[in-house]
Amino acid sequence: MFETLEIEHAGPVATVWMNRPKVFNAFNEQLIADLHQACLQLDADPRVRVVVLGGRGKHFSAGADLNWMRRAAQGSEADNLTDARRFAHMLQRLATMSKPTIARVHGAALGGGTGLVAACDMAVASSDASFATSEVKFGIIPAVISPYVLRAIGPRHALRYFQSAEKISAERAVMIGLVSEVTAVDALDAGVTALVEPLLAGGPLAQKATKDLIEAVKGRPIDESTLEETARRIARQRATPEGRDGIAAFLDKRPPAWLAPKLV
Repeated sequence: MFETLEIEHAGPVATVWMNRPKVFNAFNEQLIADLHQACLQLDADPRVRVVVLGGRGKHFSAGADLNWMRRAAQGSEADNLTDARRFAHMLQRLATMSKPTIARVHGAALGGGTGLVAACDMAVASSDASFATSEVKFGIIPAVISPYVLRAIGPRHALRYFQSAEKISAERAVMIGLVSEVTAVDALDAGVTALVEPLLAGGPLAQKATKDLIEAVKGRPIDESTLEETARRIARQRATPEGRDGIAAFLDKRPPAWLAPKLV
């Protein structure tokens, strides 16, 4: 049980709902702690194949809670560092989950809310969604969320939006890579389900190995060491029970052992 979250299970899919609708799911110490713990628990649960992150009420997340910001503004640099570290570790925990993660975005996803979207592997947004790295408007910077937003949109777009704090529409968000899909407002859940279905068809250990592969290979030159790294990774995966079963299932024209039932 969590003070600021609700978790719903639908077969192999766990949906984590941020549940502070009166403040538009704004961050405070408790929400950060709850999200961190929820990620740990769901990652360790073998029944969970896909994790979806959404927000109750009118908005996905309006960013930092005003009372939290007020306390931060009055605190020392050491106090602020402690808060920032908690937030940084929560985002890292979300971004490094061994299972596919999807942000389900409606309404506003501002500041840290944009960071949550970027920390997920992929995002589906309704057409009314909007995003912003709005920190400079408050005389601060999007430091903790920057690794994930940069991963999603790249440094060129970040140079614009980190400095301008402009609102980013759902259509623009998909163009720059922050969002994977945009749906009609009343089709958001169907859009999430359409993305979940192919994820459930993949081997869970292969998906984790794929995430590890991306981290290992991104930014590296295509040289002999990279060739060797990728060759070793595919050889290792082919020799796993999951890899052997997946290839055999394809050749035998049968479902692999991990294949989950379709969502109802």
